[in-house]
Parts: sequence; structure tokens; C-alpha cells
Amino acid sequence: MSYTALYRKFRPTEFPDVKGQDHIVTTLKNQIRADRVGHAYLFCGTRGTGKTTVAKIFAKAVNCEHPVDGSPCGECASCRAIASGASMNVIEIDGASNNGVDNIREIREEVSYSPTEGKYKVYIIDEAHMITPAAFNALLKTLEEPPSYVIFILATTDVHKVPMTILSRCQRYDFRRITADTIMARMKELMDAEQVEAEDRALAYIAKAADGSLRDALSLLDQCIAFYLGEKLTYDHVLEVLGAVDIDVFSELFRQLCTQDLAKAISGVEKVILQGRELSQFTTDFIWYLRNLLMLQSGDGMEELVDVSSENLARMREEASRCDSETLMRYIRVLSELSGQLRYSTQKRVLVEIALIRLCRPAMEQDYGSLLQRVSQLEQRMEKGIPAVAQPVKEASSARPKTLLQEALSEDVQQFVKRFQEFRKKLGGMQAQQLKGAVCRELPDHSGAEIILGRELPVDEQALARDLEQLVEKEMQVRMNIKVHTPRSDPRPEEAVLDLSGLINMEIEVDSE
Repeated sequence: MSYTALYRKFRPTEFPDVKGQDHIVTTLKNQIRADRVGHAYLFCGTRGTGKTTVAKIFAKAVNCEHPVDGSPCGECASCRAIASGASMNVIEIDGASNNGVDNIREIREEVSYSPTEGKYKVYIIDEAHMITPAAFNALLKTLEEPPSYVIFILATTDVHKVPMTILSRCQRYDFRRITADTIMARMKELMDAEQVEAEDRALAYIAKAADGSLRDALSLLDQCIAFYLGEKLTYDHVLEVLGAVDIDVFSELFRQLCTQDLAKAISGVEKVILQGRELSQFTTDFIWYLRNLLMLQSGDGMEELVDVSSENLARMREEASRCDSETLMRYIRVLSELSGQLRYSTQKRVLVEIALIRLCRPAMEQDYGSLLQRVSQLEQRMEKGIPAVAQPVKEASSARPKTLLQEALSEDVQQFVKRFQEFRKKLGGMQAQQLKGAVCRELPDHSGAEIILGRELPVDEQALARDLEQLVEKEMQVRMNIKVHTPRSDPRPEEAVLDLSGLINMEIEVDSE
């Protein structure tokens, strides 16, 4: 007999076996007990949370001859027929391959025939979001007023793709992500049933990697067991199979970033690559490690949000004191950008090394987070009594006396407005992208300039304005008051401002008539 995957072998057959969806199970059982079964249901949620499983159990329960507390008995002829797939009362349809009007027309013709046995004919439509709009429209009338013996259950992972006309005709049930503790407890039960020995630490990592999907967890567990068949499943085994990295590697890398030891940081990543680890997963796990450090920095009582052992928790508390919160948040921002880039990149190693250079060399960047980190480093050097590197004193003949900057005049502001695109490009990086499409105008009191962003963005307006003011001081040798607004916070929305910088050198035709 061929092997059956764990998630198929241990698929729940009754409501008490369903894990992590008590709010849905209780509601459906109450409906069955009170004989208040609806005619159309919509099960939505992320993958592997039990949508199809609950639909099958519900189909068995409504047709069960002797239901037990709203759950199918599993012993009557109807339950056995549905479990074996021989029942004509439960029709499972793949919405991805049966998504046309012709397929819906077949359903409309079939519902006119009452069930040969049992009380209800149940249609379970998986991946319902794949049905075409025309097919959904063809289903509307039947879905709204089906025969009394017909029940529709639509399951989807992308509920936003289902038309509102369908949503309004269904009882909607949102399946939640299953917690790591619930997934781990379920895997322990299955390991006892399969007589496989596994470390709790190994199961905990698999549960976390599953990201709320019990089916994903069982698939990963199946893979790990197969790789080390007949052996005890250890934490190191799981890391090797899943291409993950131990927390010691993250701890060492974080210490190297704090000391700005770029050579050792890149060497550590090279070891990770040589071990065959996946860089995308490595980056994601390191972001979570930094997130845990940030939680520990945020105050007392945050230990509950950090899912690590007591031994690692003590070490992470010590590491969290090595740098400030602003630096940690900068690390997370840079790595989050990297995580999105790795998804579609063919040169993952190069991108990871560039990100490490950015983290170890904040002086290379001009954003607000980098400046805060540089100031923090200078403060630490001063506390240790290490003087800053002194610049050689120039001869009196070549030295130029430092003068105080003058406040910007109206002419200076107008000059800045004209050169705004030039200043935007000199800022570079993410700030240049944020200012793309923005317009610049003089303040009503002529004391400075205000910039209106081209679209709503999650921007630190004050930090962006400060960076622009510093750039103006450097380039124009004047102090200028600059304000940044989003379209929503524009103090003068009635004054339309056109950005004509893209029309430079454009040929203009004049009609003489």
C-alpha cells in the first residue's frame, strides 16, 4: 500500500478534531442542533487552516442519520458513503478548472434533482475566487433561492476577488491563522500516533515556520521525518532540512554589525551560503531576531512576545543593550527592503552583501536613521574617552574663517524652487523616490518653501524637511525654512501647482491664425 501524507492521513473527520477554529465549529454545530442550516456559506482564510475540511465535516453532519452534538456519527450509511467519496449528495468542484458559464449551467441543471438518499445535496466549490465574473452572474439566482435540499459552500483564499453580489448571499466565516502552540500540540499527538521521537524544540521551529497553516506544518514535518527516517528528529535536523540557520549565527552577526566588523559579517554570510542555507529564509529569520531584540528594549513585560528559550532570552537581553532602538529599527528597515528584493532576484548573495555594507557603514547614507546611528556612535566613543579623529590644521593663509549662515531671502527661496528637481536628485535613495512627483512653492510669508508630495506616503515629513534644509545650507550657504506636506495635509489645497520640470526643452508650436 502506498504511503499517505500526514496531512491527508490525519485529516479531521468530525468537529472536535478541528484545531484553532472554535468560533466557526461552535456556530455550525449550533445551527445543526437547532435545525437552522443556511443555504449558502463562504469559507475564507489563508491556506491550510481547515476550510475544505470543515466543509466536508459539515456536509456529513447535515446528512448524518444519528448526529452526536451536531457532529457526524461516522458510522451510519450516509457518513460512510461520504467518507469514501461514493456519495452522490456531496459534490466537490474545483473552481480553478470549472470556472466557466457552462460549468455553472451544469450545476443549475443538477440542483433540480432531489437527493436519492439523505436530506441535503451539498456543493463544495474550492478556489471559488477563480470563477469568472460571467459564471458568478450565472450562479446568482440559484445561489440566492436554491431548492430547500441544496447547500452551497464556497471556499477561497482571496475573498476580495469574490463579487459583492455573491458575498451578500452567503454566510461568511473567516478562518483564522492557527497559533504556533496549537500546531505544536497537534504535531505532538501525531508523533505519538506515528511512534516517531522528536524534540519539542524541533516541533516548535516547524510550527513557527508554518506561519499559521497546519497543513504546511504537517508537510514540513513529513519532509523532515523522511530525510532522517528511523532517527530521532532533532532541532539541528530540522534546520538542515529546511535550510534555516541557528540562533547562534544571528547572535554573532548582530554583534559584528554593532562593532561594524564588515569583513567578519560577510565571512559569516559566506559560511551560511556554503552550508546550503536559503538566503531569503535567512533574511526573514534575522529580521525576526532583530524584532525580538527591539521588543526586549521596549520595556518590561515584553518577554511574552519573544518566543525563545529562557537561556536564549537572557543572552538576547544582553545583546539588546548593545545598541539603541533607532539603530535596530534602521537595521529592520534595510533588511525588510532586502527581503522584498530577494524574492525576484537572481543575484541574492550580492544584494545581501550590499545590505551588510549599508548596515556597517551608515556614513555612506544621508537618511535620518543613518545620521542618528552616527551620532550614537560618536556619543559612545566620547563616553569611552576615545577622541574623534582630528583633521590637520590648515595654514592661516589658506584657512577661511567660518561665518554664520544668513537667513534665506525671497530670492534664495525662488532659486530653490527652480532648482528643486536638482536638490531632489542630490538627496538620492528612498527620499528621492518619495519626492518624485512632488511640487515646490514659496511660503506666503516668503520665509521659505513648502513641498507637496505627489501622493499619500508613510513619510516622516519633519525628517525629510530637515534633510532638505541641511542640503540647502551646504549648497546655497543660507538657512531656509522648509515644510513638507502630503496631499491630505496641504494647507493650501485650493492653489493648484504644476510641476513643469518635465517640459524643459519641449518644442512649442504657435498657431499664427
